Amino acid sequence: MHLNTLKPAPGSHKVKIRVGRGPGSGVGKNCGKGCNGQKSRGKGKVAIGFEGGQMPLHRRLPKSGFSSWKKRCTNEVRLSQLDKLSATEVTLQGLKDMGVIGHNVKFVKVIATGAINRPVTLKGIAATAGARVLIEAAGGQVLV
Repeated sequence: MHLNTLKPAPGSHKVKIRVGRGPGSGVGKNCGKGCNGQKSRGKGKVAIGFEGGQMPLHRRLPKSGFSSWKKRCTNEVRLSQLDKLSATEVTLQGLKDMGVIGHNVKFVKVIATGAINRPVTLKGIAATAGARVLIEAAGGQVLV
């Protein structure tokens, strides 16, 4: 192999078309843009949803609803789920490793659903007032 024999891969370089260079080129006069109008002119872009000056549909309709970004990365864990775990010390990373919550979760709260019969220590995990009472009654503690 020599440097003077190197060539680009076939099809990797497109040939630039010179428009507006006479009828023999196939793209003369109107340069392949059809007749007159906004889209035939330089930078003749039309915005998405533009309706020719009429108020666009997305502005005619009323706003509604709200989607919380924090809700996507928040999860709840039940006391019955904590009771099934083998670990006595529960952290956010520990719940992810055991598959109780997803890997994109950043906030977890323990809710008082079900029962817990063994002592569990929560580190860095929030708990509702009812869940906190039941965990402490079982001999565990909640460290925030």
